[in-house]
Amino acid sequence: MTSESFRDAESLQTEEILRRFDQVFLTHDPADLQQLVADDCVIENTQPAPDGSRHEGKEACIALWTRIATNADIHFENERYIARGDHGVIQWRLVWGPDPSSSVRGVNLMRVRAGQIVEAQGYVKGV
Repeated sequence: MTSESFRDAESLQTEEILRRFDQVFLTHDPADLQQLVADDCVIENTQPAPDGSRHEGKEACIALWTRIATNADIHFENERYIARGDHGVIQWRLVWGPDPSSSVRGVNLMRVRAGQIVEAQGYVKGV
């Protein structure tokens, strides 16, 4: 996994939040979400096509991310973090089977405020 973050204090804090968030999905353990997600967080998810779904508020965002993180039939392979100021990007591959055709690449665009995630948009590569 590579990092292309700026080295100023805000970018470094954003990258740290991205890394902690990422660990939730790598370890299938959503416990850290309570600290990472802001009360006014908004997620625009990748499903259903074509525009995804919108989830507003801490409870709704944690519920969505918990369902994804605890799904034992999938795992993420993360490729890169990019943090610039309060904005961050996580590039990843979602894997649900043994071969490359059982995976898809995607990206999360995120915004962090005061050490918590306030906005997340997920996108996946289409056919």
